[in-house]
Amino acid sequence: MKKKILLLVEIQHVNSEMDRLSGRRKDLPLKQEELGKELQRERSRFEDAQTRLQDAQKAHREKEDLLRRGVEQVKRTKERLLEVKNNKEYQAMLKEIETQEGKNSKIEDEVIMLLDEIDRVKVQLKAGEKEFAAFQSEYEGKRKSMEEEVKAIERELAGSSARLDDARKRVDASLLKKYETIRSRRNGRAVVPVWKEVCGGCHMNIPPQMYNDLQRFEEIMQCPYCGRIIYWEDRSKDESS
Repeated sequence: MKKKILLLVEIQHVNSEMDRLSGRRKDLPLKQEELGKELQRERSRFEDAQTRLQDAQKAHREKEDLLRRGVEQVKRTKERLLEVKNNKEYQAMLKEIETQEGKNSKIEDEVIMLLDEIDRVKVQLKAGEKEFAAFQSEYEGKRKSMEEEVKAIERELAGSSARLDDARKRVDASLLKKYETIRSRRNGRAVVPVWKEVCGGCHMNIPPQMYNDLQRFEEIMQCPYCGRIIYWEDRSKDESS
């Protein structure tokens, strides 16, 4: 009977180990997904800086072109002044030149502001490029580590599954069914040790006579309080050391 109990203890140990491994395997895809989201957020920040630079450069080119055309317009108007025949037309053209030069001056200010913006974004982009490269390198390291961990878990699960199958084959079907029923009801712990009349599952004191019978390993016994399968575990050596 003692061998049957020890087999159940082994089965429970393997079950617990497989539950732990399965939990880790279940969590890893979520961690990988979150890691991927972090990478995407970093990439988005970097790409946003690239977009700001491109937009500023485009706006700068457009303003430069607008300024060039404005300067040419002033030049042509000044050339036409030489052909003016009356004072009214002359004054109108002077006003036209003044207005265009005012527009050009404003555009020049905008060009300077855009150049400052371009320089500022370039600095940010250079720093962001280094940060993103470092983050991407770290991401790749973590991703590979997680992939290796998944493979390791799969190997461990395969080995544990084989051990579990082997142990289950050596246990009576009725006893195995009882074990599975208790395990499902007691949060995965169907078999617990008893020492000094205390159940290792519910920590209640079992009756003295039951404790004496338990030490003989003559039958499968269950805790009268929590219903778990119980066995005597000698801890005297641990206490004396």
